[in-house]
Amino acid sequence: MENLHIVFWLLKDVSWCMVWKPLGISMIFPTLAIAAVIAWRTRHLKSELAHNLAIVLWISANSYWMISEFFHFDEVRVAGLITGKHLALIPFALGLLVLAYHYLFQQPREATTQPEQAATP
Repeated sequence: MENLHIVFWLLKDVSWCMVWKPLGISMIFPTLAIAAVIAWRTRHLKSELAHNLAIVLWISANSYWMISEFFHFDEVRVAGLITGKHLALIPFALGLLVLAYHYLFQQPREATTQPEQAATP
């Protein structure tokens, strides 16, 4: 499933690069769906879950950005200096926050609660 996910992701990004709107847009759902399934399947491993949630948010941001360029609202001002494509910063930032929480709070807490392994002779 992870390998198929990469194929869909690459097809989406190549379509974006080549401005193949129908293929690019149609690749959003399978790419995002498989990323969500992978995150769900790894939910019991906190580190994997954090990274896979960040990937889901990254693909969401990336897909929104692609759509904003395809439909030419990427440069449309939304508020002040903020344009349509700048709204992709929201899921990008959420992904960074998930990882920051993991590395700053969750991982150090896990390291201190791990029982020390006995040295083997």
